[in-house]
Amino acid sequence: MKLLLILLTFSVFPQLLFSQTKIDPTKIDIVRDSFGVPHIFAKTDAEVAYGLAWAEAEDDFASMQEIMLPVKNLMGRVQGKKGVAGDYAFALFRCKEITEEKWNTLTPEFLALIDGYIQALNNYARLHQKEILHKKLFPVTAKEYISASVFALTIFNGADKALLRIFKNKEWELPELNKKGSNSAAIHSTKTTTGENFLLINAHQPNTGPLSFYEAHINSNEGLNVAGGLLAGGPCILHGANENLGWAHTVNYCDRLDEYQLEMNTANNLQYKFDGQWIDLEVKTIKLRIKGIPINIKRKIYWSKYGATMKNKQGFFSIRLGANMKIGVLQQWYEMNKAKNYTEFYAALNKQELSMFNIMYADRYDTIFYINNALMPIRQSFKVTKSKVLPTKDSIEFYHWKQTVPGNTSNTLWTKFRPLKDLPQYINPKSGFLFNTNHSSFLATAKEDNLNPKMVKPQDGWEQYHLNRSLRFLELMPQNEKLSYEKFKEIKFDKQLPFTLAYTYKIGSMFALQENDYPELATLISTFKNWNKRGDANSKGAAIFLLAYEYLKNKLQGQTARNITRQEALETYTHIKSYLQTNFGKEDIVLGDIQKLVRGDKEWPLWGFPDLLSPQWTEKYKDGKLKSVGGDGLVMFVRFAKDSLPKIESINMYGASANPKSKHFDDQVEMYLNQQTKTISLDKEEVYRKAERVYHPN
Repeated sequence: MKLLLILLTFSVFPQLLFSQTKIDPTKIDIVRDSFGVPHIFAKTDAEVAYGLAWAEAEDDFASMQEIMLPVKNLMGRVQGKKGVAGDYAFALFRCKEITEEKWNTLTPEFLALIDGYIQALNNYARLHQKEILHKKLFPVTAKEYISASVFALTIFNGADKALLRIFKNKEWELPELNKKGSNSAAIHSTKTTTGENFLLINAHQPNTGPLSFYEAHINSNEGLNVAGGLLAGGPCILHGANENLGWAHTVNYCDRLDEYQLEMNTANNLQYKFDGQWIDLEVKTIKLRIKGIPINIKRKIYWSKYGATMKNKQGFFSIRLGANMKIGVLQQWYEMNKAKNYTEFYAALNKQELSMFNIMYADRYDTIFYINNALMPIRQSFKVTKSKVLPTKDSIEFYHWKQTVPGNTSNTLWTKFRPLKDLPQYINPKSGFLFNTNHSSFLATAKEDNLNPKMVKPQDGWEQYHLNRSLRFLELMPQNEKLSYEKFKEIKFDKQLPFTLAYTYKIGSMFALQENDYPELATLISTFKNWNKRGDANSKGAAIFLLAYEYLKNKLQGQTARNITRQEALETYTHIKSYLQTNFGKEDIVLGDIQKLVRGDKEWPLWGFPDLLSPQWTEKYKDGKLKSVGGDGLVMFVRFAKDSLPKIESINMYGASANPKSKHFDDQVEMYLNQQTKTISLDKEEVYRKAERVYHPN
């Protein structure tokens, strides 16, 4: 009977027979601290990866599976209509093909790590088959896993939005930068009262699902000892701190992607012109399935010299970006995890496998560093004037790269990326501080130390703007005195808007209205005009602001930045009055009455709104209330002393587990609401001494 079970297991999970080195789970310790955060200890990196995958599967196996669904063409079968687009996009961007093509660029050390991780995933699935989202999802291979990371970065780089624009025949739009964002900062020891380098790690991700942060600590005898956050399926820490250094990511909005309109042959609608020659589009038919529909849906996908290609009513359009040209992003993160100093960390960055993200860095050796990192195409140059785009002397034609460009010439077909040294970056500015809140990298420190925007090419589309968070950070950051650790935390947890607001739509007309002129709106107008522009949960003005923000965002979506008119201000107040009376029966409402932090069947009054240093973004909940779907997420503060392990504090919005039956499902909520932190230790002895539970992954 036992032999039969073994044979049946390997008939369902055949590649388990072909692992490079079979991992022995008894050699791995998962140490859960009092908050349920997993600390993984083992001799080898591969064993640690096994333990990490197992621990996360215990806490949120569903999210880990979601990232693999498109690889298996199962997203539509599991998620229905909303998921089938993922299956289509995965095939369209050739994530599996590029993985196969460049597989030999991955190192044996990294592949051993991935092999350990995959073994755990497959073993967990084998032993917990009731939790599997689809019977065809497992087993997962290493190549499938890597292709999932290629797809994830392709989408992170904006490919999904480009596809949607083409599908809807829409022009480029300004991104809604104020809705979501992240914070990071590095303070040099000469600027701090304690003589330590400080680092803030604070990416604002969704609260739940595969894009929410999972917190962990991994430690091996092969050089891993790092704690921080990872997204579902991460085989190592994506940003955090090791014994010597730490780094943080924030999303950047420089121009890493281009869209092309192909010139098609009227005599053959599958040929496009390129440098005077007609070229055949590559065409492939794929089969898609949607949950509840028992038949396959056939769709054609296209490929041109420019890349992934779609057809709409206006013709054929191609999308080109670096994210689906490389496969080593996880390997680069792995090398960043193991870096011992700035030189090794920069060498890892110089691999240029990570296609995006600002990177903020600090270490124990008195170095702080920031780079606006991107796979930035080397495009044909142009000059921008107030009214038009003009060619430079060395260009034959000129193109506005923020718009759709011609797909009929090699002049627009870029093939190389700018080297890392040419990207905007700082090391140890005289001011003693660096920060990024998704704003311009030319506004990253004190005014006298900022880089000159003229150092970069205009066609790269580097960010040039301030946001509310960046303006407020500068208001709070002491310029001519040292910064205490307590003040550093206060800056991060601040809920005050800056003196001059920097939202896309300016609401000055709402403050200009006179109560006596509009008696039916007088209470709302008076309350709003007296608002202190703070996002406190007990604030009446903040409640009015959040409802105004949501109303104007939907009403003016896609329009360029501008002041709202007097009439629009009146319409906004009228909408808010109606909303409050309909849903709450009164206007005397505070922010926490409307905005809730929701976990399971519990809800709490919640502070914050978009583009605060302590932000939230929301969606409809029930009874007129809104619930947070994203915000602070994982917050980490790191202090680097020269002669000891770094001191790390963190808070995660809900808790370590997505399982409602776990006590760690929501045990950090009250601390989060009060903006308190817990301690995370890199000291092995301390972790074991304070452990709540120690066990092997089995």
